[in-house]
Amino acid sequence: MPANDAKTAAAVEERVSPAAASEERPSPFWQIPRHSWSELAPKVPNPLTVSEVRALRGLGDPLDLREVAEVYLPVSLLLKNFVVNRQGLNHRLQNFLRTRGSGTPFVIGVAGSVAVGKSTVARLLRELLSRWSEIDSVDLVTTDGFLMPNAELERRGLLARKGFPESYDRRALLRFLSQVKSGAPEVRAPQYSHVKYDIVPGEEIVVRRPQVLVFEGLNVLQTPSDSAQAAVSDYLDFGVYVDARTNDIERWYIERFLKLQANAFDSPDAYFKKYAGLSPDEATEIADRIWRTVNLPNLRQNIARTRSRADLILEKAADHTVNRVLLRKL
Repeated sequence: MPANDAKTAAAVEERVSPAAASEERPSPFWQIPRHSWSELAPKVPNPLTVSEVRALRGLGDPLDLREVAEVYLPVSLLLKNFVVNRQGLNHRLQNFLRTRGSGTPFVIGVAGSVAVGKSTVARLLRELLSRWSEIDSVDLVTTDGFLMPNAELERRGLLARKGFPESYDRRALLRFLSQVKSGAPEVRAPQYSHVKYDIVPGEEIVVRRPQVLVFEGLNVLQTPSDSAQAAVSDYLDFGVYVDARTNDIERWYIERFLKLQANAFDSPDAYFKKYAGLSPDEATEIADRIWRTVNLPNLRQNIARTRSRADLILEKAADHTVNRVLLRKL
């Protein structure tokens, strides 16, 4: 991908400022409609093929080349500029301190509800950022690996609250991020299986000082309940929140559940194989119940409250496409 030029910066000011000025109430965000956002990276060629995009998108997410070009290429350009600027700041700091060092990974948090498409966004950002010549390595880790094993959740009476903040091994999660941001040469994260719906014993993801780490999870933008404690968000350099109307997310969740029920649940190792033989009506009823008793309360009580902490908010329409972008003002 070519480097950005001054014309793009001028385009941002020209297209965004009038829209922000027209808001009735002041906002900490630039509020940018899709048609304006899509024009912010006009010279950036799409590095992905149709097959690559299909491999990156999640189940039920109709991501295509147009969505990549109009929404995510400008996002990757923006993030690339943040990464490069942080690298330049680190070099100036090293000169000031009269020392040497390569700095620490630039950590991008990607948050949002179950079924909103945040995993697709995280995979896509990893792929797009890795295509910039200024960025030599990008890794992706999800918070799923830091969920307590099912046996431990069951022992604590938390299995029905899986995905809520209290269901994670908070110490391991913070220790991992602390080591990453300390510049440790090698940091390991537990591996999670969505088929088995549990931690995979003995399997790990190894992170070796990437220039960028994309860190994806439901509550990565959350603050601790105790102000004296550290939080995941303390270790993030940039936060992305994937947003949509609750009714749309609910529909996407149920549609995804039905697709999994027709395919993935048939696996002998699948945790949810008990649902494989359900009729469509029965499966819909189960999915709706899980949504109402687990995912919706978690969204309302925890996840949605972190939206305002993001640096970039991607607002999705009913068809999963992004129709507006909110970017925090500097």
